[in-house]
Amino acid sequence: MTTKPQAVLAAAFLVTACAAAAPQTPPTAEAPAERYTIEQLMAVDSFGCLCFSPDNEDILFTSLRTGIRNLYVMPVSGGEARALTRSEKETVEAIGYFPEDKRILFTSDQGGDERNHIYVLEPDGTQTDATPGTGHVARWVGWAEDGQSFYVVTNERDPRYFDLYEHAADDYSRRLIFQNERAYQIEDVSPGRRYVALTRIHDNARIDAVLHDTETGDNLILSQSAGHVGGGRFALFSPDGSDVLYPTMKGREFVALRRRDLTTGEDSVVLEADWDVSSAAFSAEDRYLVVNVNENARNRPYVLDAETYERVDLGLKDFHPEASIGIAFANNAAPMAVVTVSKGDTPEEVYLQDLETGERRLILTALPETVNKADLVDGEVIRFASYDGVQVPGILYIPKGAKKTGDWPAVIDVHGGPGGENRVGYNPLSQYLVNHGYVVFEINNRGSSGNGKTFYHLDDHAHGDADLDDVVAAKTMLAETGYADPDKIAIMGGSYGGYMTLAGLTFRPEAFAAGVDIYGVSNWPRLLKSTPAWWEDLRRLLATEVGDPETEENYLRSISPYFHADKIKRPLLVLQGANDPRVLQEESDDIVAKVRANGVPVEYVVFPDEGHGFRKKANQIEANRTIREFLDRYVKQAEQEVSP
Repeated sequence: MTTKPQAVLAAAFLVTACAAAAPQTPPTAEAPAERYTIEQLMAVDSFGCLCFSPDNEDILFTSLRTGIRNLYVMPVSGGEARALTRSEKETVEAIGYFPEDKRILFTSDQGGDERNHIYVLEPDGTQTDATPGTGHVARWVGWAEDGQSFYVVTNERDPRYFDLYEHAADDYSRRLIFQNERAYQIEDVSPGRRYVALTRIHDNARIDAVLHDTETGDNLILSQSAGHVGGGRFALFSPDGSDVLYPTMKGREFVALRRRDLTTGEDSVVLEADWDVSSAAFSAEDRYLVVNVNENARNRPYVLDAETYERVDLGLKDFHPEASIGIAFANNAAPMAVVTVSKGDTPEEVYLQDLETGERRLILTALPETVNKADLVDGEVIRFASYDGVQVPGILYIPKGAKKTGDWPAVIDVHGGPGGENRVGYNPLSQYLVNHGYVVFEINNRGSSGNGKTFYHLDDHAHGDADLDDVVAAKTMLAETGYADPDKIAIMGGSYGGYMTLAGLTFRPEAFAAGVDIYGVSNWPRLLKSTPAWWEDLRRLLATEVGDPETEENYLRSISPYFHADKIKRPLLVLQGANDPRVLQEESDDIVAKVRANGVPVEYVVFPDEGHGFRKKANQIEANRTIREFLDRYVKQAEQEVSP
C-alpha cells in the first residue's frame, strides 16, 4: 500500500486554519457533455522527466502514448517526438541525461515488483544495467558536482538497508560511500563528498533530518521534526556546499524549509508558508532553487535565487491559478524553462517559457483531439463539517448539465496511504464516472496530508473508524448539494482507500450502496508482518500509525474486514495485481471468498502483469470500464441501460 513516508505524498492537516481557503459552494451545472468511452478518455497522455539535453537542443520525457511508459525526445525548436525505447512489457521512467553527453539514465522494475534497477541508455540504443544482480532494489540519488560520477543506493548487502554508492560516469564502476545500518533514507551528498544528508523515521510523528560526516563518522541532527511522514522528507546541499537545506515542522503546523551554514552553524529560514513545503531542488545550472509547496491540493513552485534565496518572479502565480504547476530549467544558464500545467479539465500541458520575455509556447499536450476539453469537468476543492465539526476537504465533481433533482448516483473516492491526499489534476476514472452521470467526491478524510499536522494525526489508532466516519458524513454533504441521492452512494478506493472501502462495507454495513476495493488491505496483522524487507524504515511508522502486530494483534484483528466479513451485505468489486509486493494477492483472495460465502454479489479481477498500482494502459482501461459497469448495475440500478 502507499504510505505516508513516501516522497509522492505531501504533508498533513490543520483542522481550522485553512477552512476558508476554497469556495464552499459546489460547481454550477452547465450544458450536458458528450458521452465518451473509457478508451477515448484513456487516450489522454501523461508526461514525466521533461529534462533538457546538455546542449539544450532536445527535451527528454516519458510518455504513456503506446500504453506502456517509454522514453521520448523532441527538439526544443519544435517538431515531432521520437521514441528512444519501445518496451512492450515493463514501464520505463526517465531520470535524465548525463551532464556532458546524451547518454540517458532511466529506471524500471519487473512486472510491478518494485525491484527497480538503474539503467543507462547508450547513444547506439543499447541498454546497460548500472546496478546488476537479482533480488535487490536500486534508487537514484543524484549527480556529483563535477558530473564525473553519480550516486545510487541499493539494498543488496542487507534487504532492510540502502547503502550509498558512487558510480563512475565512464565505466559505471562503483565504490561504497556510506554503509547504512539504521534504515536511513539517503537524500543528498555534499560537494566534496564529506557530508551525506539523511532522514530517518522514528514513528508517525517524528522524522529526523541528519547530517552525516563521512570523515569523523559523526551524525548531527538538524531537526527532530523534519516534517510529518507525509510530506517534506528531504534534505539537500547548496551548489557550493556551504549550506544544507532541510525541512522542519518544529513549532509549526506546516513544513518549512530552513538552511544550516556548515561553517558557522547559523540556522535561518529559506521559505515558510501556511501550507507545506513538499520538496526542493536546485536547477541544473545552479542558478535557481525551486521550492514546491502544496497549496490547497495544488503544487505551487516558488523560484528563489540559488545564492541569496530571494524570490524570483517568473509570472507562475498568475498562470492557470487553479492548476497544479511544475517547472524545470534549461542547462548552462540558458534563459528558458519548461512549465507544466494540470487540473481536472486539463490533462497535462507542457509549455516552453522564455525567461527573458516571459513568453510561453505550448509544446506538448496530453489531451487527444477526440476529446473536447469543454466536456471535461474541473473539480472544485471544497470543505464540509464532518460528524464532529472537523472541516474535511476534498475535490467535488458534478456532471455537466446536472440538475438538482436529488437522484444522481455518487461515488466517494478514498485515496491511498494511510496519509495520502487527493490532489488537483486530471483523473481519467473520475472524468469517466462524471461523464456517465455520477457525482464524484475525492475525499481527503482526517489523517490525510495537505493542511497541517493536527489533522494528520486525527486518525492515529482510529483507522476504519474516525476516518471512515468522515466518508459517511460526506454522504450528507453530497445530498445537501441537491444533486446526489444518499441511497445511491458508493465507496471506492485503492490501497489504503481499498481498506476503507472494505471497512465501510464491514463496519458501516448500511451506509453505502456498493464498494469498489482496488488492492486494499483486508487483514492488518498479516499485512504488517509481511511488508517487504526494504520497508524497514516504515515498520515503525505503521506500528505507531495503525498498530503494532507484535503487541496489538487483537486490536488489528478488530479493524480488519477479513475477520468480520460476515457483516458485509452490499455488492463488492475487487481489483488486484498478482505481483503486488505490498498488498499481497491473498489479501484480496481471502476477502472475496469470505464475502461470496455471504451470498453477496462479488466481482473479482486479477491482473497477472501488475503490481501495486496498475501501470499499463490496457489494464487501466479494463479496470475503469469494469468499475463503471459494476456501479451501473448496483448503484444506478439495473433498470437503467448500461451505455458503452
